Amino acid sequence: MDSKSLISYDGIAAPLMTANVDTDVIMPKQFLKGIDRSGLDKGVFFDLRFLKNGLPNPDFILNKVPWDDSSVLVVGENFGCGSSREHAVWGLKQLGIKAIIGTSFAGIFFDNCQRNGVLLVQLKAEEVKKIGEIIQSEIFSFLSINLEKQEVLMADKSRFLFDIDPLRKEQLILGLDAIDTTLQKELEIKKFEEQHLLDNPWLV
Repeated sequence: MDSKSLISYDGIAAPLMTANVDTDVIMPKQFLKGIDRSGLDKGVFFDLRFLKNGLPNPDFILNKVPWDDSSVLVVGENFGCGSSREHAVWGLKQLGIKAIIGTSFAGIFFDNCQRNGVLLVQLKAEEVKKIGEIIQSEIFSFLSINLEKQEVLMADKSRFLFDIDPLRKEQLILGLDAIDTTLQKELEIKKFEEQHLLDNPWLV
């Protein structure tokens, strides 16, 4: 697997099961001031991860062992709602998050994840609840996601299958963004342009 593509992934998953977590919570506004994307990992869930004195909040799941090394989040419904800030996804990716498992995601957040190579796995509510219960145990916090097989395999051997749009799947497996996907049809585009000019010579 190259640095951009995502075919299969093994990692620790953290349960963040609260519903309607918006992008203001994921990436607070004070981290939107920079002219580049650097340092956004610190901003992720900042008000939850840190106390007012700046020290890590020991009660927050991502500050607890082994979930402090999580690369997968298991989340509540409508995750990523609120504003359209792409910084939320940039920060999650910088923090090391490769995939997010939930029942539903806000539309713009969903698209931002796709554009930035973060896999969103949508499952039924009872399945997400079950995964959340399993990974609350340190022993069973590890899971595997196989995008080709479209399955999530848990440490206790539970297995969950998920659906994904074929184009989104291809883009993630091949590490393609929207421009790369378009360029795959470069020859067809050129042929269309040439024919279009032949059919409409007044455009030349």
